[in-house]
Amino acid sequence: MPINVQGDKEFNNVTSIQNKALRINLNENIYGTFAEIGAGQETVRNFFRAPNPTGTIAKTMSAYDKDFSDAIYGAEPAKRYVTEPRLKAMMAYETGLIEKRISRLKHPNKLFFSFANTVATIDWAKKYKGHGWIGIRFQTAPKEEYNEIIMHVQLHENKAAQQQISLGIMGVNLIYAAYYHHDDPKTLLKHLYDHLSPDKIEIDTINFTGPTFKDVDNRLMSLQLVRNGMTDAVMFAPSGNNVLPANVLYKKNILTLRGSFRPVTNVNISMYEKSLHMFMKEHEVERAATEVIFEMTLFNLKAEGDEIDEKDFLNRADLLCALGHTVMISNFQQYYKVVDYFAQFTSEQIGLTMGVTTLIDIFDDKYYKELSGGILEAFGILFARNVNIYLYPVKDEETGEIMSTKNLRVNNNTRGLYNFFKQNDRIIDITDFEEQSLDINSRKIHEMILEGKSGWEEMLPETVTKLIKEKQMFTKK
Repeated sequence: MPINVQGDKEFNNVTSIQNKALRINLNENIYGTFAEIGAGQETVRNFFRAPNPTGTIAKTMSAYDKDFSDAIYGAEPAKRYVTEPRLKAMMAYETGLIEKRISRLKHPNKLFFSFANTVATIDWAKKYKGHGWIGIRFQTAPKEEYNEIIMHVQLHENKAAQQQISLGIMGVNLIYAAYYHHDDPKTLLKHLYDHLSPDKIEIDTINFTGPTFKDVDNRLMSLQLVRNGMTDAVMFAPSGNNVLPANVLYKKNILTLRGSFRPVTNVNISMYEKSLHMFMKEHEVERAATEVIFEMTLFNLKAEGDEIDEKDFLNRADLLCALGHTVMISNFQQYYKVVDYFAQFTSEQIGLTMGVTTLIDIFDDKYYKELSGGILEAFGILFARNVNIYLYPVKDEETGEIMSTKNLRVNNNTRGLYNFFKQNDRIIDITDFEEQSLDINSRKIHEMILEGKSGWEEMLPETVTKLIKEKQMFTKK
């Protein structure tokens, strides 16, 4: 048993990269191919450096020339090679080839795999930071259907050589975790960062498929990426599949609505519909060129205390997906960070839909004390781009007064800023609203559902009401 000496501190005792490669090399059954194209040709090097690489490596290749790559894996119509479809084509081709060339009769216990990546590292001018797709297609039992782990990474180091080293480390971590941690995907995720940090390489999308992961909900895996600090934001489509934010947002007009959505109410939908109509009309943009994002922050998801109830999270996600919306989970508490994030992917119009209470918080300078430039720095980011705030009114519960830009009161220190943005039409009232919707309170509706009361149904979209009843969502445990 481990020896503990008085005065010891906790430390992370993680298997070295060389020992991970060695353990796999010494396993007579784990056997596969490495296909690394573009700049990511570093993973297999770690297995060659460890003893007994012939025990693991059936073949390694880098189809660096694009025409040569097309001849092997099929042509790319858009001539884009750092993509998920290219990665999947590589893995499928290589596992098919090894199945043809290695006899199952001769090797009945072999666990085949194909590891692949397609990567572009930072350019010499330092303008393009670099990113890539990494994946493994593997078996955990002979002759079983293949499992897949596919992820997209952003590269943050400032030299291509450093990025390549980090890619090689993460590649070894992925192969090792696929075989030795596949029974616990949450633990598997953490081991992808053995000997690495998110400052070097960021995972912003991951999907698990196959018989080993049949009970894995990839939306929970997305949530784990944000919770673990591996990325700041993740997205999933109405289908429930995790999607790459860059693919969803690239060169799009973006309208986002933040909330707890516990559950989605008629007032949420009214805010979305009214602000979208105003956004498209004001900026003369087409719906097809506009992406609407329903955002939940980690803070929104913490119903009680500091813990996130995963079932509760999936309930909210199911309702938004059922309504056909794209969902973003983020670690952005301040809105300027959301705008800064979106600006990575688009220079088009950005709209923020919110209620009066949220706007008052935005103009409270106490939330920006960590910035050297305070609220002015935050607002420089928030409003420097093509950003408008669409403000939905709220009814004062005590007086019944309807609050909008005409009568809301912001912090005295920032009233001048508020007046400036209001007068320049950067903050716009949503005037076409149903007054009865202002009485809807999602927290009270949630309590009614918990207590088994009736009367909440008409305050929610019909699809949402039906799904809550069918799946018995938000009921007491």
